[in-house]
Amino acid sequence: MLFAPSSVPSGALDAASTAALLPWGPLADEISTLLNDRTVSVPARSVLPLPQGGCLFVMPATDSTVAMTKLITLTPGNAGTGRPAIQGDVVVFDIATGERRRVLDGPTVTARRTAAVSLLAARHLAQVPQGPLLIVGAGVQGLAHAQAFIHGLGVQRVWVTSRSAHSARLLAEQVRALGASVRVVEDADAATPHCSLIVTCTPAHNIVLTTPPRPDAFVAAVGAFTPSMAELSPSLCQHFAHQGQIVVDTEDACHEAGDLLQAGLDVEALPTLRDVVRGLFTARPGPVLFKSCGWAGWDLAAARLAMRPNPHQAQT
Repeated sequence: MLFAPSSVPSGALDAASTAALLPWGPLADEISTLLNDRTVSVPARSVLPLPQGGCLFVMPATDSTVAMTKLITLTPGNAGTGRPAIQGDVVVFDIATGERRRVLDGPTVTARRTAAVSLLAARHLAQVPQGPLLIVGAGVQGLAHAQAFIHGLGVQRVWVTSRSAHSARLLAEQVRALGASVRVVEDADAATPHCSLIVTCTPAHNIVLTTPPRPDAFVAAVGAFTPSMAELSPSLCQHFAHQGQIVVDTEDACHEAGDLLQAGLDVEALPTLRDVVRGLFTARPGPVLFKSCGWAGWDLAAARLAMRPNPHQAQT
Protein backbone atom coordinates (compact mmCIF):
# COMPACT_ATOMS: atom_id res chain seq x y z
CA MET A 1 0.00 0.00 0.00
CA LEU A 2 1.33 3.45 -0.93
CA PHE A 3 0.92 6.49 1.29
CA ALA A 4 1.07 10.09 0.14
CA PRO A 5 3.91 12.01 1.78
CA SER A 6 2.73 14.05 4.74
CA SER A 7 3.10 17.84 4.82
CA VAL A 8 3.03 17.77 8.61
CA PRO A 9 6.34 18.60 10.33
CA SER A 10 7.86 15.41 11.66
CA GLY A 11 10.04 16.80 14.45
CA ALA A 12 9.10 18.14 17.84
CA LEU A 13 10.06 21.69 18.74
CA ASP A 14 12.77 22.04 21.34
CA ALA A 15 12.46 24.05 24.55
CA ALA A 16 13.72 27.32 23.09
CA SER A 17 11.49 27.12 20.00
CA THR A 18 8.48 26.29 22.16
CA ALA A 19 9.18 29.18 24.54
CA ALA A 20 9.47 31.57 21.59
CA LEU A 21 5.85 30.79 20.69
CA LEU A 22 4.60 31.49 24.23
CA PRO A 23 5.45 35.06 25.36
CA TRP A 24 4.35 35.76 28.93
CA GLY A 25 1.86 38.56 28.33
CA PRO A 26 0.09 37.01 25.32
CA LEU A 27 0.00 33.63 27.07
CA ALA A 28 -1.70 35.12 30.14
CA ASP A 29 -4.12 36.92 27.80
CA GLU A 30 -4.87 33.67 25.95
CA ILE A 31 -5.60 31.89 29.24
CA SER A 32 -8.03 34.67 30.12
CA THR A 33 -9.70 34.37 26.70
CA LEU A 34 -9.99 30.60 27.06
CA LEU A 35 -11.86 30.99 30.36
CA ASN A 36 -14.58 32.84 28.42
CA ASP A 37 -14.71 30.30 25.56
CA ARG A 38 -17.69 27.99 25.95
CA THR A 39 -16.46 25.61 23.22
CA VAL A 40 -13.60 24.41 25.42
CA SER A 41 -13.87 20.81 26.58
CA VAL A 42 -11.41 19.41 29.13
CA PRO A 43 -11.87 15.81 30.33
CA ALA A 44 -10.36 14.72 33.61
CA ARG A 45 -6.66 14.03 33.30
CA SER A 46 -5.39 10.49 33.67
CA VAL A 47 -2.53 9.93 36.08
CA LEU A 48 -0.96 6.49 35.76
CA PRO A 49 1.52 5.40 38.45
CA LEU A 50 4.89 4.20 37.24
CA PRO A 51 7.47 2.08 39.07
CA GLN A 52 9.73 3.83 41.57
CA GLY A 53 7.30 6.65 42.26
CA GLY A 54 6.90 8.14 38.79
CA CYS A 55 3.68 9.04 36.97
CA LEU A 56 2.46 9.27 33.38
CA PHE A 57 0.06 12.18 32.81
CA VAL A 58 -2.38 12.11 29.88
CA MET A 59 -4.15 15.47 29.51
CA PRO A 60 -6.41 16.08 26.47
CA ALA A 61 -8.46 19.19 25.66
CA THR A 62 -10.28 20.67 22.67
CA ASP A 63 -12.08 23.78 21.49
CA SER A 64 -13.82 24.59 18.20
CA THR A 65 -10.60 24.51 16.15
CA VAL A 66 -7.80 22.83 18.09
CA ALA A 67 -7.38 19.44 19.73
CA MET A 68 -4.36 18.65 21.87
CA THR A 69 -3.00 16.09 24.27
CA LYS A 70 -0.16 16.54 26.70
CA LEU A 71 1.79 13.37 27.45
CA ILE A 72 4.38 13.83 30.14
CA THR A 73 6.18 11.76 32.72
CA LEU A 74 7.00 12.99 36.21
CA THR A 75 10.01 11.13 37.63
CA PRO A 76 11.01 12.43 41.08
CA GLY A 77 13.87 9.95 41.14
CA ASN A 78 15.66 11.99 38.48
CA ALA A 79 16.48 14.68 41.01
CA GLY A 80 20.24 15.11 41.17
CA THR A 81 20.91 12.87 38.17
CA GLY A 82 21.06 15.53 35.47
CA ARG A 83 17.87 14.18 33.88
CA PRO A 84 14.76 16.38 34.07
CA ALA A 85 11.96 15.38 36.41
CA ILE A 86 9.34 16.27 33.78
CA GLN A 87 9.63 15.01 30.20
CA GLY A 88 7.20 14.68 27.30
CA ASP A 89 5.33 16.48 24.54
CA VAL A 90 2.20 18.46 23.75
CA VAL A 91 0.74 17.26 20.44
CA VAL A 92 -1.56 19.74 18.68
CA PHE A 93 -4.05 18.84 15.94
CA ASP A 94 -6.23 20.86 13.59
CA ILE A 95 -9.82 19.74 14.12
CA ALA A 96 -10.98 20.57 10.58
CA THR A 97 -8.33 18.49 8.82
CA GLY A 98 -7.15 16.12 11.52
CA GLU A 99 -3.57 17.11 10.78
CA ARG A 100 -0.93 17.18 13.47
CA ARG A 101 0.17 20.80 13.41
CA ARG A 102 2.62 21.17 16.29
CA VAL A 103 4.61 19.03 18.70
CA LEU A 104 5.64 21.29 21.56
CA ASP A 105 8.15 20.60 24.29
CA GLY A 106 6.04 19.38 27.20
CA PRO A 107 8.15 20.63 30.13
CA THR A 108 8.39 24.10 28.56
CA VAL A 109 4.63 24.29 28.05
CA THR A 110 4.07 23.11 31.63
CA ALA A 111 6.47 25.65 33.10
CA ARG A 112 5.23 28.61 31.08
CA ARG A 113 1.51 27.97 31.31
CA THR A 114 1.71 27.38 35.08
CA ALA A 115 3.55 30.64 35.66
CA ALA A 116 1.25 32.47 33.21
CA VAL A 117 -1.78 31.28 35.19
CA SER A 118 -0.19 32.72 38.34
CA LEU A 119 0.53 35.93 36.44
CA LEU A 120 -3.09 36.20 35.33
CA ALA A 121 -4.30 35.63 38.90
CA ALA A 122 -1.86 38.24 40.20
CA ARG A 123 -3.04 40.76 37.60
CA HIS A 124 -6.52 40.51 39.08
CA LEU A 125 -5.84 39.82 42.75
CA ALA A 126 -2.47 41.24 43.81
CA GLN A 127 -2.84 44.44 45.82
CA VAL A 128 0.86 45.38 45.52
CA PRO A 129 1.85 43.79 42.18
CA GLN A 130 5.28 45.41 42.02
CA GLY A 131 6.57 43.20 44.84
CA PRO A 132 9.00 42.36 46.34
CA LEU A 133 8.54 38.78 45.18
CA LEU A 134 9.53 35.82 47.35
CA ILE A 135 10.12 32.57 45.46
CA VAL A 136 10.16 29.43 47.60
CA GLY A 137 11.73 26.67 45.54
CA ALA A 138 14.53 27.19 43.03
CA GLY A 139 13.64 24.73 40.29
CA VAL A 140 12.09 25.18 36.86
CA GLN A 141 8.91 26.72 38.22
CA GLY A 142 10.90 29.14 40.36
CA LEU A 143 12.62 30.54 37.29
CA ALA A 144 9.42 30.53 35.23
CA HIS A 145 7.56 32.52 37.88
CA ALA A 146 10.44 34.97 38.20
CA GLN A 147 10.36 35.55 34.45
CA ALA A 148 6.57 35.85 34.35
CA PHE A 149 6.36 38.31 37.24
CA ILE A 150 9.33 40.40 36.12
CA HIS A 151 8.11 40.68 32.51
CA GLY A 152 4.39 40.66 33.29
CA LEU A 153 4.16 42.75 36.48
CA GLY A 154 7.34 44.79 36.40
CA VAL A 155 8.76 43.21 39.57
CA GLN A 156 12.28 44.49 40.26
CA ARG A 157 13.09 42.95 43.66
CA VAL A 158 13.16 39.19 44.15
CA TRP A 159 13.92 37.10 47.24
CA VAL A 160 14.85 33.44 46.73
CA THR A 161 14.91 30.55 49.16
CA SER A 162 15.43 26.84 48.61
CA ARG A 163 16.39 23.77 50.60
CA SER A 164 19.40 23.60 48.24
CA ALA A 165 21.79 26.53 48.69
CA HIS A 166 23.35 25.75 45.31
CA SER A 167 19.98 25.87 43.54
CA ALA A 168 19.11 29.14 45.28
CA ARG A 169 22.37 30.73 44.13
CA LEU A 170 21.82 29.49 40.57
CA LEU A 171 18.30 30.90 40.45
CA ALA A 172 19.56 34.17 41.89
CA GLU A 173 22.07 34.45 39.05
CA GLN A 174 19.35 33.77 36.48
CA VAL A 175 17.03 36.36 38.04
CA ARG A 176 19.83 38.91 38.20
CA ALA A 177 20.38 38.39 34.47
CA LEU A 178 16.76 39.44 33.96
CA GLY A 179 17.58 42.84 35.45
CA ALA A 180 16.08 42.42 38.91
CA SER A 181 17.84 42.71 42.23
CA VAL A 182 18.05 39.44 44.16
CA ARG A 183 18.40 38.44 47.78
CA VAL A 184 18.99 34.81 48.80
CA VAL A 185 17.51 33.95 52.19
CA GLU A 186 17.48 30.77 54.25
CA ASP A 187 14.11 31.08 56.00
CA ALA A 188 10.93 31.51 53.95
CA ASP A 189 8.85 32.27 57.04
CA ALA A 190 11.22 35.03 58.10
CA ALA A 191 11.06 36.60 54.64
CA THR A 192 7.26 36.41 54.35
CA PRO A 193 6.44 39.72 56.14
CA HIS A 194 8.72 41.62 53.75
CA CYS A 195 7.14 40.51 50.45
CA SER A 196 3.82 41.40 48.86
CA LEU A 197 4.12 38.58 46.31
CA ILE A 198 4.98 35.00 47.28
CA VAL A 199 5.18 31.90 45.09
CA THR A 200 5.67 28.41 46.53
CA CYS A 201 6.85 26.04 43.81
CA THR A 202 8.50 23.12 45.56
CA PRO A 203 8.06 19.34 45.10
CA ALA A 204 5.58 19.64 48.00
CA HIS A 205 7.12 16.83 50.01
CA ASN A 206 7.15 19.06 53.10
CA ILE A 207 5.47 22.16 54.49
CA VAL A 208 7.57 25.18 53.48
CA LEU A 209 5.43 28.09 54.67
CA THR A 210 3.69 28.52 58.02
CA THR A 211 3.85 32.24 58.87
CA PRO A 212 0.81 34.40 58.02
CA PRO A 213 1.71 36.95 55.33
CA ARG A 214 1.19 40.69 55.44
CA PRO A 215 -2.42 41.84 54.93
CA ASP A 216 -1.81 42.99 51.34
CA ALA A 217 0.00 39.82 50.21
CA PHE A 218 -0.76 37.67 47.18
CA VAL A 219 0.44 34.07 47.51
CA ALA A 220 0.45 31.58 44.62
CA ALA A 221 0.90 27.98 45.77
CA VAL A 222 1.65 25.77 42.77
CA GLY A 223 3.66 22.80 44.02
CA ALA A 224 0.94 20.52 45.42
CA PHE A 225 -1.51 18.86 43.04
CA THR A 226 -2.72 15.76 44.91
CA PRO A 227 -4.56 15.36 48.24
CA SER A 228 -1.42 13.98 49.88
CA MET A 229 0.81 16.90 48.86
CA ALA A 230 1.12 20.22 50.67
CA GLU A 231 3.41 23.25 50.84
CA LEU A 232 1.37 25.44 53.19
CA SER A 233 0.53 24.50 56.77
CA PRO A 234 -3.12 23.87 57.65
CA SER A 235 -3.09 26.83 60.05
CA LEU A 236 -1.83 29.13 57.30
CA CYS A 237 -4.59 27.98 54.93
CA GLN A 238 -7.13 28.58 57.69
CA HIS A 239 -5.68 32.08 58.15
CA PHE A 240 -6.34 32.89 54.50
CA ALA A 241 -9.87 31.51 54.76
CA HIS A 242 -10.73 33.61 57.81
CA GLN A 243 -8.62 36.75 57.35
CA GLY A 244 -8.58 37.07 53.58
CA GLN A 245 -9.61 35.04 50.56
CA ILE A 246 -8.72 31.81 48.77
CA VAL A 247 -9.15 31.37 45.02
CA VAL A 248 -8.50 28.08 43.21
CA ASP A 249 -7.51 27.64 39.58
CA THR A 250 -10.38 25.30 38.63
CA GLU A 251 -13.18 23.23 40.12
CA ASP A 252 -10.85 20.21 40.02
CA ALA A 253 -9.11 21.63 43.08
CA CYS A 254 -11.88 20.13 45.19
CA HIS A 255 -10.14 16.75 44.88
CA GLU A 256 -6.56 17.87 44.12
CA ALA A 257 -5.62 20.80 46.39
CA GLY A 258 -3.80 18.94 49.16
CA ASP A 259 -2.90 22.12 51.07
CA LEU A 260 -6.56 23.10 51.39
CA LEU A 261 -7.98 19.60 51.85
CA GLN A 262 -5.56 18.86 54.68
CA ALA A 263 -6.68 22.11 56.32
CA GLY A 264 -10.26 20.83 56.35
CA LEU A 265 -11.56 23.59 54.06
CA ASP A 266 -14.62 23.31 51.83
CA VAL A 267 -12.71 23.62 48.57
CA GLU A 268 -15.80 23.09 46.43
CA ALA A 269 -17.25 26.36 47.76
CA LEU A 270 -14.22 28.47 46.82
CA PRO A 271 -14.21 30.85 43.82
CA THR A 272 -12.20 29.88 40.74
CA LEU A 273 -10.00 31.87 38.40
CA ARG A 274 -12.84 31.75 35.87
CA ASP A 275 -15.08 33.55 38.37
CA VAL A 276 -12.40 36.20 38.79
CA VAL A 277 -11.85 36.70 35.05
CA ARG A 278 -15.58 36.91 34.36
CA GLY A 279 -16.05 39.52 37.07
CA LEU A 280 -18.19 37.25 39.24
CA PHE A 281 -15.91 37.59 42.27
CA THR A 282 -14.31 40.44 44.15
CA ALA A 283 -11.75 39.72 46.85
CA ARG A 284 -12.38 40.82 50.41
CA PRO A 285 -9.77 42.89 52.24
CA GLY A 286 -6.85 40.84 53.47
CA PRO A 287 -4.27 38.47 51.99
CA VAL A 288 -5.15 36.36 48.95
CA LEU A 289 -4.10 32.76 48.39
CA PHE A 290 -4.28 31.49 44.82
CA LYS A 291 -4.09 27.69 44.84
CA SER A 292 -3.06 26.23 41.49
CA CYS A 293 -3.25 22.50 40.78
CA GLY A 294 -2.95 22.41 36.99
CA TRP A 295 -5.46 21.79 34.21
CA ALA A 296 -5.25 20.69 30.59
CA GLY A 297 -7.14 23.86 29.66
CA TRP A 298 -3.98 25.82 30.40
CA ASP A 299 -2.09 23.59 27.95
CA LEU A 300 -4.84 24.15 25.39
CA ALA A 301 -4.39 27.91 25.78
CA ALA A 302 -0.67 27.46 25.09
CA ALA A 303 -1.45 25.28 22.07
CA ARG A 304 -3.87 27.88 20.69
CA LEU A 305 -1.28 30.62 21.03
CA ALA A 306 1.44 28.44 19.48
CA MET A 307 -0.77 27.81 16.42
CA ARG A 308 -1.03 31.51 15.59
CA PRO A 309 1.46 33.65 13.71
CA ASN A 310 3.64 35.11 16.44
CA PRO A 311 5.14 38.55 15.73
CA HIS A 312 6.52 38.81 19.25
CA GLN A 313 9.64 37.17 20.57
CA ALA A 314 9.11 35.45 23.91
CA GLN A 315 10.60 37.03 27.00
CA THR A 316 13.01 34.55 28.53
